[in-house]
Amino acid sequence: MKKFIYIILAGFILSCTDLDLRPEFGETANIAFQDVKNLERYMAKIYAAYSLTGQQGPAGDADLALVNDEGFTSYIRAYWKAQELTTDEAVIAWQDAGIQDLNTHSWSSDNQFVRVLYYRLFLIISYSNDFLEQSTNDLLTDYGYDEQKRALAQEYRSEVRFLRALAYWHALDLFRNIPIVTQITTDFPIQDSPEEVFNFIAEELNAIENELPDPQQNEYGRADKAALWMLQAKLYLNGEVYTGNDYYAEAVAALEKVLNGPYSIESDYQLNFRADNHTSNELIFTLPSDGIQTQGYGSTTFLINGSMGGNMVSSDYGTSGAWAGLRTTKNLVQLFPDETGDIDNRAIFFTDGQSLEIADLTVFNEGYAVPKYTNLTTDGEQGSNNEFADTDYPMFRLADAYLMYAEAVLRGGGGSEATALSYINELRARAYGDNSGNITAGELTLDFILDERARELYWEGHRRADLIRFGLYTGGEYTWPWKGNNIDGTSISDHLEIFPIPATDLAANPELDQNDGY
Repeated sequence: MKKFIYIILAGFILSCTDLDLRPEFGETANIAFQDVKNLERYMAKIYAAYSLTGQQGPAGDADLALVNDEGFTSYIRAYWKAQELTTDEAVIAWQDAGIQDLNTHSWSSDNQFVRVLYYRLFLIISYSNDFLEQSTNDLLTDYGYDEQKRALAQEYRSEVRFLRALAYWHALDLFRNIPIVTQITTDFPIQDSPEEVFNFIAEELNAIENELPDPQQNEYGRADKAALWMLQAKLYLNGEVYTGNDYYAEAVAALEKVLNGPYSIESDYQLNFRADNHTSNELIFTLPSDGIQTQGYGSTTFLINGSMGGNMVSSDYGTSGAWAGLRTTKNLVQLFPDETGDIDNRAIFFTDGQSLEIADLTVFNEGYAVPKYTNLTTDGEQGSNNEFADTDYPMFRLADAYLMYAEAVLRGGGGSEATALSYINELRARAYGDNSGNITAGELTLDFILDERARELYWEGHRRADLIRFGLYTGGEYTWPWKGNNIDGTSISDHLEIFPIPATDLAANPELDQNDGY
């Protein structure tokens, strides 16, 4: 098989709308988990919960009954919108209730997209907790596992702990004041401090590091040590935001492990975003998509079809869908030396019939379209399905490790500035096709790194966290069109750096306090 395909466990009904409840099983656990393959399939469900929406593709048996459109409940779709629509990198034309609030920073605790984000994260955490409870040493003995099966189960447990840590990192980044829950319980969870959540994630990752496979030694799409090192680097690079203490030396240490691994920068930037991007040696951890096996309206299907509209011909990008939603603002476009991609080939904009200025957020033709993701292979062949993408979502890739390393070095984390410069110039040489875009040591500054992160990583779900880390997301020092619901952009309150706890969860749990400002 070309990639790790999510196999949903036959006989299990892993659907949940109440986070106090375990998933329901078609068979009792002591019978189902006597077969280690069923434990693997349960793990597959947890992986799948990051991009799929339920038990039936493309829709029809949703994990979460929160909104009318099941496609909205794809986690990575919700995560991408939270990290991109709230910044200068993306806007959306649709007018579903609450979605324009993301463009204009006017969301509330009743926003349905904030609610989906929160509940999907804690559903992943709940699945993970249940998996870990169902696979303890005592239960493995009860299931009659021999040494080989027990070793497999332990490997699966480490992967699930990684997936739970990933969900907790996203929850910390997005909501900050969250409870640490590690077992299924009917007790009301109590919020922990951001520092406690940060420490929990760090300790979990340290505990499982040696238990995960070496880089590129697991099935494609599954976690290995390099995925863990990237998550450590992300956690530590943003540690000062979360806790007030810096962890840049720890970020450098994690990144050096990645950079000494088997990964390499691809000569073709766009290979990372095509239907055959599973062949890229630059991708470290992805959320796999398959147009036949993993049909749904989230992940890269959303990013590809949602970017199509106006004068664009969908078939030129390997899809039949044109949802006329996603574009970008002039701020991103103006970071490039030109908008055509002739100088810096990372400038992937569609301008025919599109205006640079955005007077009306709901009009697709206002704002340049961004066909960065495509359902075509390197050979120009369409993916396996013209409606659902084969393109895998690039959660972590080597170029980001290069950029994080350079930033952590400049922030005093140790390492080598000369090495950092060489990494940045390697990325720019790929973008320019020669060394004409290379920079000098004197030009390698934090301001440059922020702009270069946008040029290299736009639409990959990093921008909101980047702007917060650089102190430019809130306030008025940096503005972009429609920031603060102003056509030219305006200052916004610092409380908007994180999202509110959904009102529904506050009503259900009297132990929770709302985030300040909401």
